[in-house]
Amino acid sequence: MVSLSMVVLVVPLVVGILAGFVFRGVRRVDLSRVVFGVIVVLIFSLGFSIGSNGELLGSLPTVGVSGLVFALLAIGFSVLFVVLVRRRLRL
Repeated sequence: MVSLSMVVLVVPLVVGILAGFVFRGVRRVDLSRVVFGVIVVLIFSLGFSIGSNGELLGSLPTVGVSGLVFALLAIGFSVLFVVLVRRRLRL
C-alpha cells in the first residue's frame, strides 16, 4: 500500500514534470531566487524542529560524531577508489 508521505512527495514531482513538459516552448523563467528562498525556509524549519526537540538536541553530539565519521570514511574511500582506478587505467 502506498503511504500518504510517498504521495505527498511523488505527486508534486509528477505535476512539475508535466508542467515543464507542457510549457517547455515558453520563455524560461529564472526560479533560482525562489528555490533559494524555499531552501532557506526548509533549513530554518529543520533547525527549529531540532532546537525544539530536547531528546534530539541532547543526542546531537553523538549523532554529530557518527555523521562526521561516516562522511570522512565516505570521502576517504572515494579518494582511494579514484586513485586505484587512475592507476589501473594509467591516467
